[in-house]
Amino acid sequence: MAVHAHPDDESSKGAATMAKYAAEGVDVLVVTCTGGERGDVLNPRLAHDPEVLSDLPGLRRREMAAAAQALGVRQEWLGFVDSGLPEGDPLPPLPDGCFALAPLTETVPALVARIRDFRPQVLLTYDESGGYPHPDHIMTHVVSMAALEAAADPTQHPELGEPWQVAKVYYHAAFRRQRMVAVHEALVAGGAESPFGSWLAEWDGEGGRTPTTRIDVAEYFPARDAALLAHATQIDPDGFFFAVPRDLEARVWPWDEFELVASTLGSGADGAADASARAAADDGELETDLFAGLR
Repeated sequence: MAVHAHPDDESSKGAATMAKYAAEGVDVLVVTCTGGERGDVLNPRLAHDPEVLSDLPGLRRREMAAAAQALGVRQEWLGFVDSGLPEGDPLPPLPDGCFALAPLTETVPALVARIRDFRPQVLLTYDESGGYPHPDHIMTHVVSMAALEAAADPTQHPELGEPWQVAKVYYHAAFRRQRMVAVHEALVAGGAESPFGSWLAEWDGEGGRTPTTRIDVAEYFPARDAALLAHATQIDPDGFFFAVPRDLEARVWPWDEFELVASTLGSGADGAADASARAAADDGELETDLFAGLR
């Protein structure tokens, strides 16, 4: 199970990994917390499209269905409303009724019900920063972690089904300086223009998560790209997502990366296995399978 804030997030974070496991016969479910109703149109080709202007929420649902088909995964809506990305100084208040302001007494049980029904062995979600500071991404982290705990507790929400303990929980660790440097240097060395030069010049420190797990997914870049393009209102086909030639990407950085943050595997208390994975990562030994220890 992968829990995401908006439609299109699943296609820009861990999409090739989901496509890989789906192709291998793993049942993969994307849970989308909001409908993306307050998202901007980020593809300039569609900025004035009548269909977009008349029904962006409906269009984003159709885009999500096409992306899920491209990845070979199932998808469900958690049913909350996009909070929008507040801009300005000072920031304006979030809109009433949005996901980021919804009480945990509503949001957490909704995800608990999905976890107990689907019974995933592995769950992917965002870290405490949300990956970037969108209020819905931060709330997705909060709800995910609370729901994981509640889903395993037989005293919480017994009306939502039998308790279920997820064996392994991962954060996405894709947005890292090391990855960007590798791709940037390969582009420059080949005489091509890099879209990442200005980002790197302003990037202070390493940033991002420290991965424990690296999945080789170059074979599934086409599925990932098809899913990205399915979100036509959100993805500019001439933008940075497609600025790197895929053969270069497959040669320089053919991986999706994740950080194992909770595990019930191994002997000892919960978390012993992810501590072991962190220690192995420090020694340069990364997991190569989200289901390591479960197969």
